[in-house]
Amino acid sequence: MASDLWEDREVRFDIPVLSMQLRPGEKIIDRLDAIEDTKGNNGDRGRLIVSNLRIIWHCISMPRVNLSIGYNTVVNITTKTAQSKARGGGADAMFVLTKFKNTRFEFIFTNLISGSPRLFTSVIAVHRAYETSKLYRDLKLRGAIVNNKALNLLPQEQVYDKIVGVWNLSSDQGNLGTFFVSNVRVVWHANLNESFNVSIPYLQIKSVKVRDSKFGQALVIETTQSSGGYVLGFRLDPPEKLQETAKQIQSLYKVYGKCPIFGVVFEMEDYVEDAEELTIEPTQDDIEIDTVDGQGDVMAAYFADGSKNKDSEPVFCPELGLAIEKLKDGFTIQGLWEVIDQ
Repeated sequence: MASDLWEDREVRFDIPVLSMQLRPGEKIIDRLDAIEDTKGNNGDRGRLIVSNLRIIWHCISMPRVNLSIGYNTVVNITTKTAQSKARGGGADAMFVLTKFKNTRFEFIFTNLISGSPRLFTSVIAVHRAYETSKLYRDLKLRGAIVNNKALNLLPQEQVYDKIVGVWNLSSDQGNLGTFFVSNVRVVWHANLNESFNVSIPYLQIKSVKVRDSKFGQALVIETTQSSGGYVLGFRLDPPEKLQETAKQIQSLYKVYGKCPIFGVVFEMEDYVEDAEELTIEPTQDDIEIDTVDGQGDVMAAYFADGSKNKDSEPVFCPELGLAIEKLKDGFTIQGLWEVIDQ
């Protein structure tokens, strides 16, 4: 389930139409039909879709020309003046700085309808809602998630079970604590020190099983690689309670997988309810598009390198056996090849 989630954690260019469709749990919050991608497609009218996971922009005349920007990659959002061909000069624009796989990309979006602040208010507010709801999506160790032995509930969270006498097997002695099982996560905290805790969203769970351990049979929760690839063991007595708890978590995990709750709550008067009207139909062209080799050129337009006025001095590159422009600090030849491969 979680291993397939990329929408909020990646920046992608010219994705297939299928990847532009909403995934389970993803909702459209706003749609603006007169937005220019000023940096990469200056002069082209486009549509900007604001979901609870990402920003999608696509060219109206050629939907295959598009962007998908996950909120988790966003570093900051600012408002500046940009030169727009479609607006015929300077216009207020939204600058979105992102970081993905150690590469910074900058995107500039201009609303072609003058005097409308909706572009800025929608994106900034939804991104803020995303940033303040990370416990729905990210594993958290030793966080402020328990207060006076009670779970600090998230806005859309419901607790289905509270189980006392649960041993955390992360140390040789084990720690006695309490389990909370809710509709979005599993939480454990130590009874003697409630700040010693872990919050495990279903979104970051890879598997839930009962296995043998040196402490006897244990409930084992394995998390995804993106969350650290933890293997967390818990012991419950009697064995019947262990099996019952494992089945309960497995059941809630499956239910959650069918319709995930990402926790990004944002209300607006013109909230788009009907996702079907946002469906982008495939278009047939009389040319064949190379979606792999051209990625480097597409991405180059968005590199956040506003300070570059001239080429750097040439240096010898032993990996290539050629003289190349000197790379900026923090960049490697291997890293650049990995970016192009994506």
